[in-house]
Amino acid sequence: MKKETLEKRAKITNYIMYYIYKYIDTDINIDTLSMDLNISKFHMHRIFKEEFGKNIYEAIKSIRLQKASTLLITNKYSTITQIASMCGYSSQTSFIRAFKQRFNCTPKKWKNDGYKEYSKEILKDSIDSLDLNIPEYKIEAKIVKMPKLRAYYIRHEGYDNSIKNIWQKLYTWTLTKNIKKYKQIGIYHDNPVITPLDKCQYIACIVLEDDMEIEKSSLPTFLIPDGIYAKFHLEGFYGDTLKFMRWLYHTWLLNSGYETKTAPSYSIYEKNHFLEDDEKFILDYYLPITYV
Repeated sequence: MKKETLEKRAKITNYIMYYIYKYIDTDINIDTLSMDLNISKFHMHRIFKEEFGKNIYEAIKSIRLQKASTLLITNKYSTITQIASMCGYSSQTSFIRAFKQRFNCTPKKWKNDGYKEYSKEILKDSIDSLDLNIPEYKIEAKIVKMPKLRAYYIRHEGYDNSIKNIWQKLYTWTLTKNIKKYKQIGIYHDNPVITPLDKCQYIACIVLEDDMEIEKSSLPTFLIPDGIYAKFHLEGFYGDTLKFMRWLYHTWLLNSGYETKTAPSYSIYEKNHFLEDDEKFILDYYLPITYV
């Protein structure tokens, strides 16, 4: 397959995933999506399935339920109906049916600590599987308002050390384009406590200073959402981010008086462990929040 064809297919599949995540709280219209891409629905579905091994409707359903499974845990002030709506379900009945089919547990039971048994199985395969207890951190959150950030990116499935490969590609891209001033940002779409690490969605991003644009770039772009975030400064080594996320979702959020949203969290790296020989990172972690 020609390079131009591969790049076009990658841009199509990346845009579809971006569109799903951006509009996950709505009734996603596949007709609108195909018109945005200026391709037929048949062609769009075929390319997507060849890339991800499932059709677009299956991907939408999976993402809705993954988002809901986290919000049911973290957003203790929201009702099940409100969480269902946040994840794009217009009917609580259809949400309950789909959730039970996926997790073998009702949303109500899941919300009342029913997720813990499910989580134990997930954590057996995680990087910190020897310690099933939630770690403790004494880190103060700073509440900040962040602007939209235009990012060039590469998508990756899995929270694992193979992420370094896409960071190396992005770093090579900056050298090729002679880009000297930029931010490195890692985006996390999933909660690793309840999503298998090899299924978690990670995006490596380059954000250029002054919102400049690169002509004829093979990399796709998208906007990281603006909004109110809880900001945490963190230093550590490979694997520590996952431990921090466990504490963040399952301890800090529950006691903070805040709730999170369907928008992803992200890290802005001062030092990127995926590009460092010592695998040490220094970063600011941003969690989207709303005041209850």
